[in-house]
Amino acid sequence: MAKNGSFNALPVLREYLRQVREALAAVSEEEVLRIGEALLRARQRGSTVYLLGNGGSASTASHAANDLTKTGSVDGGPALRTVSLPDNVSMLTAWANDTSFENVFSAQLEALLRPGDLVVAISGSGNSPNVLGAVETAREMDALSVGLTGFAGGRLREMADLSVVVPALAQGPIEDVHLILVHVLTEILKRAELEPAAVPAVAVGAGRGNDGEEVEAGRVSEGRGPW
Repeated sequence: MAKNGSFNALPVLREYLRQVREALAAVSEEEVLRIGEALLRARQRGSTVYLLGNGGSASTASHAANDLTKTGSVDGGPALRTVSLPDNVSMLTAWANDTSFENVFSAQLEALLRPGDLVVAISGSGNSPNVLGAVETAREMDALSVGLTGFAGGRLREMADLSVVVPALAQGPIEDVHLILVHVLTEILKRAELEPAAVPAVAVGAGRGNDGEEVEAGRVSEGRGPW
């Protein structure tokens, strides 16, 4: 408590903002650009992007669906097709009640997903069972999976075809940076229509795969579809 009896919140403010700045600075720009390129290709071919997460990450998924489709499009230009799976409460609770909560996303994807679609899985820990189940379903159905995760990345980092890890040690800054990345990806979609030459072309799958081995441009992992 401060001397006058009121709580001194300034150290809390400064510490929290420091964590956000450090987490944001540690994000891999290359991985963000690879995800941006995957979204651009999805828009070009009319694929659908399914977004999912739990709790605050569910809110990020809903926010992302709005921004990527509406804000990321330009009048007269194509819009990215997006669906936020946590938004359908009736569907979510039906699958949770009749089977288990672990199936609430994968069951929806089994009914909706088509080869070449994208699944964006958001999880601070990277270990939520229903999120990992959705990524596995994406793999089985020949769709590209994208992970937004935090801490050390969890299993999501290893399972997703493309992933960005926010290496913070608290959930709040991780979720903050995830939303910043949503806005960056939205800006990439918009700028690609307004100023095509301003967006760097990064081949999806170019660079290193999750196991650290070199992978060919245009391919994320052996035997997967063309993205």
